[in-house]
Amino acid sequence: MVAQTNNVVDISQWRKSAVMDMDERQFQQWTELLAKRTGISLPESRRSFLLTSLNIRMYELAIESYQAYYNYLLSGHEGHIEWETLVDRLTVHETRFFRDQNALKLIRDVYLKQLAAKPEQDSINMWSVGCATGEESYSLAIELDDYLKNSGKNYYYAVTGSDISSAAIMTARKGIYKTNRLTNVPEYFLCHYLDKQDESTFQVKEFLRNRVCFNQINLLDFRNTKVGLMDIIFCQNVLIYFKREQRLKILNSLVENLKEGGLLVLGAGEIHGWAHPEIEAVPYEGTLAFRRIEKYESEV
Repeated sequence: MVAQTNNVVDISQWRKSAVMDMDERQFQQWTELLAKRTGISLPESRRSFLLTSLNIRMYELAIESYQAYYNYLLSGHEGHIEWETLVDRLTVHETRFFRDQNALKLIRDVYLKQLAAKPEQDSINMWSVGCATGEESYSLAIELDDYLKNSGKNYYYAVTGSDISSAAIMTARKGIYKTNRLTNVPEYFLCHYLDKQDESTFQVKEFLRNRVCFNQINLLDFRNTKVGLMDIIFCQNVLIYFKREQRLKILNSLVENLKEGGLLVLGAGEIHGWAHPEIEAVPYEGTLAFRRIEKYESEV
């Protein structure tokens, strides 16, 4: 049972030296639970990260053993709520605005121009998979809004950001960021798309926040989640958490959510040797990207 207390836990008093040992049976138990519920593969090299994360959370809850915490996570409604907290601790949310400049150039300088040339095109929808705290999703929205304004296209556009962490999604919806997350934002974009809150924080302007929606999605079962067909799917630094077999399943499912002619952008080096009958590689320096072949092309 979890000790109940009304006192605020001072985590600064916790020391890494307090990390308890974990035997092989326990380590396998924890990694299997993580893989079953999230698909995330945690190798032996990440044992220290797992132990440190578990021990910090156990310290906060005054739980004294791995088994007691494991049992708590399986204890119905309270365990479900606690699982959300733990997943947030075990998934990395390190990101920033305009992180992958090459991928954004591919979208802005090549793909959006091709898309706008289609006479039937009147809207653009993007999906930022594994969006963490939202910087990537807003970066895509900024690029898209700026392109449409400069090209004179009056398209409807929307960006969907998804992540497995509910805490990260809550942060993303607020759109409030410290200045260290904005180092790559050009001054023009900073003035037009963000409002300064104080000396250390900015908030994404409301009109842009209204174009971006955030949903909690587990990639293990996202096929049961309706996200719609997308013109662009941005999935970077997400597949690295999964074993190859799961990576392939996720990629094949992403293709199903990509419009014909749509663009799929991955992180460089995240997958090798992937082949899909409806996908062709898009050569662009410093990027790993694919395009869904349009049916009339395959019939020619």
